[in-house]
Amino acid sequence: MKAIWNGKVIAESDKTYKIEGNIYFPPETVNKEYIQKSDHTTYCYWKGDASYFDVVVGGKVNKDAAWYYQNPPEIVERMKDYVAFWNGIEITDK
Repeated sequence: MKAIWNGKVIAESDKTYKIEGNIYFPPETVNKEYIQKSDHTTYCYWKGDASYFDVVVGGKVNKDAAWYYQNPPEIVERMKDYVAFWNGIEITDK
């Protein structure tokens, strides 16, 4: 699986998880060159608190376009720190 935005591969892995229709990439497969920590957070009643990244490519910023769960509950602890994308980030298996 690949996460692509603005012509760049943001993440690529064959060890992703699909949860609620979102593809979560292992943290080590995310290109840190293209993400910046955001102050934005949200809460999911069964996954816990989500933290966000802005995706930045070629001077363009896709605000809060990636998220992860730093301390998920035991039921989904396998997804700890895995990163999912939205807001125009293309997810493909090619």
